[in-house]
Amino acid sequence: MKILFIGDTVGNPGREALRQLVPVLRKEFDLDLVIANAENSSGGSGITPKTAQEMFDAAVDVLTSGDHIWKRKEIFELIRAEPRILRPINFPVGAPGAGFGIFKTPAGVPVGVINVLGRVFLDPLECPFRAVRKAVDEISRQTRVIIVDIHAEATSEKIAMGWFLDGEVSAVLGTHTHVQTADERVLPRGTAYISDVGMAGPFDSVLGRRVEDVLERFISCVPVRFEVADGNVQLHGVVVDIDEHTGKARSIQRIQRPVSAIP
Repeated sequence: MKILFIGDTVGNPGREALRQLVPVLRKEFDLDLVIANAENSSGGSGITPKTAQEMFDAAVDVLTSGDHIWKRKEIFELIRAEPRILRPINFPVGAPGAGFGIFKTPAGVPVGVINVLGRVFLDPLECPFRAVRKAVDEISRQTRVIIVDIHAEATSEKIAMGWFLDGEVSAVLGTHTHVQTADERVLPRGTAYISDVGMAGPFDSVLGRRVEDVLERFISCVPVRFEVADGNVQLHGVVVDIDEHTGKARSIQRIQRPVSAIP
């Protein structure tokens, strides 16, 4: 089984990358499931019904999120009605939506997907390690194939989650920092890992935002509105090959595709 996981999708450029490249990648890798982090899909921050639908229309099966999940008021109604959109599992009891779900491939194979938010340099939510452990225990009754999106700032926290879950899930994939790392590997007990998958959006930018806006903020220390950039749009992600019977990862491959690479 092959699963494509796409990093933080930033604004309309990121959604355009999905529209153009996901169908191509589905054929190229014979993909069984596509997951994308959508928390920056609307104007660079948050999710709306429109941006979510565009991503589903682009052949994405499941949307994960992170610390910007509540930026748009429309998300509250949407996330209650749409099980394919996940919010971090370690929000307190009473938060709308779900932090994990089980989704079937076209061949009928169930895949568990968990979304969790780190705590280092982010809001002090419930313990991500305990929250994920509880979800893994529940999901593993139905499937051995489990993908974890850890949306976190600190690389150390992401690596720790990888080792914590090694052998218990198929992949631990980092998001949030928008810069794809080169530390992809399969851990000793069969869990694929990478510290950050990267992003889908304008590569000639600062994490998807216009360079001049971010430079002005750093230099002047005055609040500046960060507009989404538009240059050199790329899709960054990973393809994880998984043994559907054992849930162990066979391999993890980084993907970096410019929109202009479409045949």
